[in-house]
Order: sequence, then C-alpha cells, then structure tokens
Amino acid sequence: MAALTAQGVTLDVDASRLKKAVKVSPTMYGIFFEDINFGADGGLYAEKIKNRSFEFPQAFMGWDTYGNVALREDGPFERNPHYVRLSPSGHAHKRTGLQNEGFFGVSWHAGEQLRFSVWARGKGGRIDVQLVNPAASGETQVMASQTLDITSDNWERYTLTLTPEEGLSKGMLRINLRGDRSVDLEHISLFPADTWKGREGGMRKDLAAKLDSLNPGVFRFPGGCIVEGTDLATRYQWKNTVGPVENRPLNENRWHYTFPHRLYPDYYQTGGLGFFEYFQLSEDFGAEPLPVLSVGLACQYQNSDPEAHVALDDLQPYIDDAVDLVEFALGDSTTTWGRVRAQMGHPEPFTLNYIAIGNEQWDSLYTQRLALFIDRMRKECPDIKIIGSSGPDSEGAKYDYLWPEMRRLGVDLVDEHFYRPAEWFINGATRYDKFPRKGPKVFAGEYACHLKGHKQNHFKASLLEAAFMTGLERNADVVTMATYAPLFAHVDGWQWRPDLIWFDNLNSVASASYYVQQIYGTNPGTHVLPATTNGEPLTGQDGLYASAVYDQPTGEYIVKVVNINDEPRPFAINLKGAKPESLTTITLSSTDLMADNTLESPRAVVPVTENMPLADSYTIPANSFVTFKMK
Repeated sequence: MAALTAQGVTLDVDASRLKKAVKVSPTMYGIFFEDINFGADGGLYAEKIKNRSFEFPQAFMGWDTYGNVALREDGPFERNPHYVRLSPSGHAHKRTGLQNEGFFGVSWHAGEQLRFSVWARGKGGRIDVQLVNPAASGETQVMASQTLDITSDNWERYTLTLTPEEGLSKGMLRINLRGDRSVDLEHISLFPADTWKGREGGMRKDLAAKLDSLNPGVFRFPGGCIVEGTDLATRYQWKNTVGPVENRPLNENRWHYTFPHRLYPDYYQTGGLGFFEYFQLSEDFGAEPLPVLSVGLACQYQNSDPEAHVALDDLQPYIDDAVDLVEFALGDSTTTWGRVRAQMGHPEPFTLNYIAIGNEQWDSLYTQRLALFIDRMRKECPDIKIIGSSGPDSEGAKYDYLWPEMRRLGVDLVDEHFYRPAEWFINGATRYDKFPRKGPKVFAGEYACHLKGHKQNHFKASLLEAAFMTGLERNADVVTMATYAPLFAHVDGWQWRPDLIWFDNLNSVASASYYVQQIYGTNPGTHVLPATTNGEPLTGQDGLYASAVYDQPTGEYIVKVVNINDEPRPFAINLKGAKPESLTTITLSSTDLMADNTLESPRAVVPVTENMPLADSYTIPANSFVTFKMK
C-alpha cells in the first residue's frame, strides 16, 4: 500500500471528544460454540474413540468385534451401564478383540504420545492395545503396541502410552485379548498427551489455540439449536455434562439427521466437553462465559404442536436449572452445585455475569416462559444479566413481535441472528444507527454472509462481514456483543457452511472470515471516536466503510476501512486533536473474491502487517479490509 499525493475520500476522526466517547464493551467481539459439524466430539474435544462407553443406541456403532465378545449392562457407572466382556475364543489360533474406527479414522502424528485409558476388571487378564493401519501395504498393520495387565477383579482405571513412529490420519485402535482369562472393558479412551494447557482428557491443542488467538471477549455455549433439541428429550441439559466424564450420559445430537442430504447417524454427544470445560475455556481465553439454557421449548421449526413443549405449569425444573447454574459457577464449596465444581478441580468460583434463556424461539410460547425465568432470576440472581431472543430472523413478523416484548420483560440484551445474502451485509452497516439508545442492548449472536449460489467460505463473504462490522463498532453504545457462527467444521463431517475454522483429524485452517474476526478482536479499542465524511458516517458511499476507536492501554488510534470496489480508492485520515508519530497497517485482501484458505493452501488469504510512513493520503486496495493503527 503506497502513499498518494492526491486525496480521495477523507475521513475526519475527532480525537478531541475522547472524554465523552462511547466505551467499547470488553465483550464486544467473541466466539460462539455449537456442537455442529463435529465441532465437539471429533473436534475440539480431543477424544479419538467413538462410542467409548458402548452407549450409542446401536451399542457397537464405531466398533468392529471378532471372536467371543459380549455386551453387558451392569457396569460401574450408573448413567453409562454398558461394557464389553472379552472371553477366549476357544481355539488357540482364533482371536477375540475389537477395534474402533474413531471419528473419520483414529489419527496421530509421527512421534506423538497418545494416552490410552480403560476401566477394566478380570485379575490375571491381559490385552494388547494397538494402533493399526488397516490399509497398510507393508508387512504389518501394527504401528504401535503395548500390553496391559489387569490386576484386579474390581473395576479399576488403567493407563498406558503409545508412541507411533509414523503418522496416520485414518487408522484404528485395536484391542486383542491375550491368554485364557476373560476381561471386562468400559470407557475405552485415547487422547493425545499434548492437549490444550496440558490437561489430561482435554481439548485439541491447535483448535483451542485458534480460539485463543481471536482474543475473544465473550464465549457463548453450548448452542444454538442443540440447546432446544429436536424434541425435549434431546435438549442439552448442563447437569448431565458435569461430574466424572465416565458417568456423563450420552445425548443425541440434533444435527445428525437435521439435513438428510448431509446425514451422520453416528453423531452423538458424550458430554466430555461439558459446562465445566466451557467455563474453564472461558477462563483460559479471558472471555466472559455466556451459557445458553433451554426455555422449555423444543425446536419450533420441527415442533409446531404446542403439546411438544413444556407446559407452563411444568416449567419449574427448567427454571431451577438456571438458578442452579449460577450456584455451580459462583457458589462456594458448601453449596450443592458449588461442591460439584470444587470436586472437579476448581474450588474457586468461575466468572458468570450473563445467561441466555432460549435460542431462536418466537411468539407467546417463548415470552410466557421467559417471563417466569426472569421473575425467579431477578429475585434470586439479581446480578446476572439475562439475554432474550429476537427470534430466527433479522426482520419480519417474528422479529417485530419479539423486540417490544423483550423491552416489556426487561431483558438486559437481545440476541439477534442473521445469516443473510450479500446485499443485506452491503446495506447492514447502518442497521443500528437509529436504534433506541435506551433499553436492552444488542447481542449479534449468530451471523455470516451467505452469497447466493456460493454458500461456502470465500473472501468476498468475509469482506462484506468486515464492512457490516464497522456498523457494530460505530454503534458500540447499542451493540455490546457479536459472535460469528458457526465456529468449527470437520472437512469429512460438516452439516453447515460457511464456518470460521475447518479441520481434519490432524490439521486445521483459519478461513478469511476468521481473520476478519481476529482483526476486530485484537484491535477492539476502548472508546468509539466520531468518524465522518462530509459530516456523515462512511457506510458504503463510493463502496467504502469505516469506523474508528481509541485504545487507552496502548495509546493507539485505530481506523478500520473496507473497500468493496474492484478498484483501489485514495483515502485520507484527518485526525483531529492528536498527532500520531507512527503508523502500522493490517491489510486483508485478495484478487480472487472466491478464494479462501484450505488445509492444502492455508495462507491463500491472510493479513499482511506493515510499518508505514505517515502521509496525507493512502491507497485502499481493491476489495480489501485495511486497519490503520496510529500511535
């Protein structure tokens, strides 16, 4: 980007009004996690074994068995009662065992340490634990092997480490019975030793690191539509996701058959990534945790019959769950749920300031139930800010009904969702300019640009998202949270796109949209500065968009500019009331609007940071997002 002598558009940024400037909320830019596209099991949650406790409705889904293998259901864990008994085959040259296919394969890197664990009983029994390549063309399928001796007739947890010399993305875990003694096996597990923060049974390191690099101010979890469930029986229940992982019951993931053209009948939730882990990740990232709880309505798209939802008179357990969650996060170890948290290894309280009730619900079915939550929580949890919903649409009848209702009910924030086409985002920078300044704040909880005929990741979508976000930043007195969605997608198992981060079993890649979010998240500023052209905000005039903030800790004036034209534009910044001494620019651009990063080409569209001389005018490249940082 070169300096020009001829000026084009001039942006007047008034630094003299800093004392009266609107403050940017620390929660302004964040992340939203939902277990879609194998984002949890098979993704962020680093467990490599599918159906590790044999609790899928088809108990051996994900497993191949051979020899004398029997399924039993009187195991040591009340809510996961199934296990397998391996018994001798009865013939010296026949084997008994089982092998697991993992999530699109059991994977490992060359030289990587993998921690195998199992609950077992059967004193004197022995098993061989192996990592195998079922497609091996050489002399052996076995790439790593250890023998495990079972030393008790009582249920005990056993561990060992496997270290294959060669890497593989689609291997298997194989367990062979050795000798003439039967053994019982439950909760068969395999994790990389090198997880995020080194936690045993923790998160996949590369995926968690990408979230951390977004510098999120808020972390919304666990959904999304999985909070609702296809029916009430399959709604997400946070109390089922805390305590020992061995005893967290399985839940059906509503995304496994929501789209028949992208069907994954083996998609379930183990709860291994549960509410304790979500709070822990929020703490890791320095983000405000934002849990979302069921309001007693199953997915309204899939359940038009009012009888499919919880009756108002039966809603008390759902409201109790909300109040109990506050105790889980904030209560001391003498309280019922605070004790559970402490026993899990976090005796000190977590942070919790926000709870969202419901997801994309609408009409009076929602508002009647939400009112009961609000009444109870205002009395017992008065410091918790409550987030309501404006429904599934960014405008229209549902939206127009819900916003006045949210004001009447007195929620603190309203969750807006918009998966919309290019024109909507092109015009969206002015969305909040005339919003009421009093009443509930806005949480832009789910959004992504979907180009007609190109509902996938590409640079053009990310550019229009960047343009739209200048309007969020400029209206930080109204919008206090924003999170792109969805977050993760497995290349072999996605149901929805575009997504922020794509991955396979071994590698991950950040999309162009990720870098837009990262630039905003790492340069949020602390105060909004007036930024105008001819007295008006720059919201698409001549294809340009802009916003400006001041960052108090660094002393930087930060101006974000988006050019959606196919040609460069001269651009000048008139900074009133301050004299910067240095300039750094961050530029995200591409000559191919349909380009994006892939696992094969992870740096096709990435930001470029440069130290620039201060000048009277600059060139904003064609189709680019440029951030000016003046110190």
